[in-house]
Amino acid sequence: MRFDKEKRINELELEIADLKNRMPAHSVKPIMIMRLEELEDELKRLKNEV
Repeated sequence: MRFDKEKRINELELEIADLKNRMPAHSVKPIMIMRLEELEDELKRLKNEV
């Protein structure tokens, strides 16, 4: 089970990095900000569990 969480942590880190790279410097769409917050919240929760 720990392996699954660590794998998900890696996936989240990659997805967060990808999303940040796709964000424009100005006029970021609210949906992108919301998605980033969701991913970061899940990442933080999983890191606390491991």
